[in-house]
Amino acid sequence: MNPELLRHYLAFYRDIGVKTLYRRAPKTPVPAGEEAMLFPEAASRRPQAPAPVDDSLEKIRRDMGDCTRCRLHKGRTQIVFGTGNPKAKLVFVGEGPGADEDAQGIPFVGRAGQLLTQMIEGTARREGIPLLRKDVYICNVVKCRPPENRTPELDEMETCGQFLFRQLAAIRPKAICALGAVAARALLGTREAVIRLRGKWARWRDIPVMVTYHPSYLLRPYNQNAKREAWEDLRKVLHYVYD
Repeated sequence: MNPELLRHYLAFYRDIGVKTLYRRAPKTPVPAGEEAMLFPEAASRRPQAPAPVDDSLEKIRRDMGDCTRCRLHKGRTQIVFGTGNPKAKLVFVGEGPGADEDAQGIPFVGRAGQLLTQMIEGTARREGIPLLRKDVYICNVVKCRPPENRTPELDEMETCGQFLFRQLAAIRPKAICALGAVAARALLGTREAVIRLRGKWARWRDIPVMVTYHPSYLLRPYNQNAKREAWEDLRKVLHYVYD
């Protein structure tokens, strides 16, 4: 490894409080019939810190505390950590809290959240899969509402990303559904547009990832084709996880 890159990695780990490093376990195959998408910029641009041994969602939330690690804490009402089954086989990752989420402390409870719930439960019902929203886990890349619902900036994503990655490592789902470009960038290290990423399997560490549109994008009246594509993506994820 390039010495300069190695120094960058070690400085990153030091800054987020990691004192012990572990060798990553071998990768497992992506779903049968799908070809893994490779994103080399993820490895070179943003190192991923290993999760502590015996980590749990409760411990992660305690470690966050009344987080002031980035500027987003200045305008929040409360931290929006995550919700759902802590042993879920499927995790949905969004961008960040909006006004409704900031007020209630629960991700995806506004209009976009209601649509996401309908998509999860409606698709599962039509496909004969006994699944409700409470059976999956839902969280965001950043845990505090960005001002005026702006897109989280890279340093904010990286600061909060340590907790997102620990959440995913603690849950160990069978698959992750990344909702929108911010979630895709955080998990895969890519700037590719969602329209080019969706419908294909990628991987975060050794966990398969499906990228699809964020529900807030689907609420716009001119995105009718995107709605159909998002339902197709979700159908593919549900059958992989629960069949």
